[in-house]
Amino acid sequence: MSNNAQKALGVFALAMINVAAVLSLRNYPSMAVYGWSSIGWYVIGTITFFIPLTMAGAELATGWPSGGGVYAWVREAFGERAGFVAVFCEWSNNLVWFPTVLAFIASTFAYVFNPALATNKLFMFVVMMVAFWGTTLVSLAGEKVSSRFGSFGVISGSIVPAILIIVLGFAYVFMGKPMALPAFTPSAAIPEINLSTLPFIATVVLLFAGMEMAGFHALEVRNPQKDFPKAMAMSAIIIFVLTVVGTLAIAIVVPVSQLNLAAGLMQAFQIFLAAFNLTWLLAPLALLVALGGVALLGSWLIGPALGLGEVANRGLMPPFFSRTNRRGAPTGVLLLQAILGTIISMLYLFIPSVSAAYWILSAMTVLLLCIVYLFVFASLNRCASAANRRCRARSRSLAAWRVSG
Repeated sequence: MSNNAQKALGVFALAMINVAAVLSLRNYPSMAVYGWSSIGWYVIGTITFFIPLTMAGAELATGWPSGGGVYAWVREAFGERAGFVAVFCEWSNNLVWFPTVLAFIASTFAYVFNPALATNKLFMFVVMMVAFWGTTLVSLAGEKVSSRFGSFGVISGSIVPAILIIVLGFAYVFMGKPMALPAFTPSAAIPEINLSTLPFIATVVLLFAGMEMAGFHALEVRNPQKDFPKAMAMSAIIIFVLTVVGTLAIAIVVPVSQLNLAAGLMQAFQIFLAAFNLTWLLAPLALLVALGGVALLGSWLIGPALGLGEVANRGLMPPFFSRTNRRGAPTGVLLLQAILGTIISMLYLFIPSVSAAYWILSAMTVLLLCIVYLFVFASLNRCASAANRRCRARSRSLAAWRVSG
């Protein structure tokens, strides 16, 4: 791969990789279930997880911009074996996460034809497979193509629909339309934390997971030391604002008893558009949102695959995992994960409820992600310690030079 191809990403493209990986409209319904208290959950998640993860990703990517993302960071801190465990957990969590975002894509796409298809298992599975293998083919086209597709997809399929549902939500409230939520009070925004709501923390983690994804692209960034912090800040602001307000827009129109975890976003759009006599927009909007889901999928398809390829290049995995095509795409890993993801997606054919399958796979995803993030934060501590040692060494060298001078 040429040097120009390697340095193809700037601040905006890098920020869009993060937004594509984290800003998932599919997560809005999971949070909308909690109504006004979702505000409190978002604040807790932002303070305790989102901001620390954003800062950790920026610091590690800047301090060790050697490619490999999580693998490179953990390897530098704890050695090859720990790096392998971290990136393998991240890659493995993808295998059980892929079907959840595929279900979101399929249930959204159903609104192009008939909303009832969102509960049709055969339709869901066929669309899931078309989206999965189609995105894999885009990833095989190389980093530059997949990055451009991701930037286009996240703007048109995630940011635009997120802004639209926010605008519709404000207009809906302003016009005095009936709301599914009671009147707002400050106490309603405070989440109830007890043993029954403790599992919900898994949803909060999943909401903000992925801010480390841009680290896998360090070798393709023009100026990592300057571009990573700027991209992290830009993406963090976009994600937080759109996520909080977008979730509340769904909560005010879709009753909890009727909310579908996979298709809740389109349920809200259907109600909003009907209220403003704009139902003709439902089908094209469904296409846009499905495109955003595909962009999200593409970000997670290629990132950990690149990290696993780096592990194989160091001889820690069979040569199959290091195979690349002439565009530098990790063909071996991409094809293997497509096959395994297809097998796991078959759960949607056998589990009675689409929402139940969605929740089970989401919980499994979080368990594996928590292992990865324990490694990330521990590596940050090592990185900071190493930086302090280098700083002290430079200070001693400078002091010695001044004395000798």
